[in-house]
Amino acid sequence: MSSRITCEVRTTAPVAVVRLAGALHLGTMRSVHRALSDALVDQPEALVVDMAEVSVEDRLALSVFAATARRAEEWPAVPVVLCAPSPVAARWLAESTTCRVVPVTADCAEATRMAGATLRMRARLEPVAEACRRARELVTDACARWNLPDAAGPAALVLSELVGNVVRHAGTPMQVTVTLRRPYLHLAVVDGSSAQAQPGGTDLHAEGGRGLMLVRELAQRWGSVPAGQGKAVWAMLPAT
Repeated sequence: MSSRITCEVRTTAPVAVVRLAGALHLGTMRSVHRALSDALVDQPEALVVDMAEVSVEDRLALSVFAATARRAEEWPAVPVVLCAPSPVAARWLAESTTCRVVPVTADCAEATRMAGATLRMRARLEPVAEACRRARELVTDACARWNLPDAAGPAALVLSELVGNVVRHAGTPMQVTVTLRRPYLHLAVVDGSSAQAQPGGTDLHAEGGRGLMLVRELAQRWGSVPAGQGKAVWAMLPAT
């Protein structure tokens, strides 16, 4: 059994394409998961996995793609599409639960088209108190453009807290992203600190300081995951 697999990441803006080559089995799936997770750090519009040069030696290893898709659904809220699997791999995919989570296409051009466009707004903010206000303005503008009147208020509170948490604890520049991928509005803040976000106390008077407890109460789901040298803290709210 071969113990090697290579993962080449090619960015075809705005889509990231990861070309795998070698044997996929339980011994190499960790390397694949790490490569796919690294490709998500740049928050592409979609992640396409090229399987044309992959020999799948254990069908259980195909679960790495479902795991990646579930993570990408939460952050950075992008679709994952597989393309050009071998006939054996395509049959195993069709027989597994992976195809329920990850679409499979015959070629990468079709996969890129299937990925489609994502509605997204971004801002690069410095770790200063004004960042909370700018974050609220960003999400309010996004909700107005996308006709989400009911989501604007809760989303502004949640994003303000995510940004305020960076200002108070991480103290690094941050990338703020608002994404509409129905049925959810996705909010994310990527900073340069690897310390995972933890719910703390509340302060109803502080700018953006109501605590991550508020995020937990208002969001459908939220979490904190490693992103490059730092982390991404994300939240999902109903897109209404």
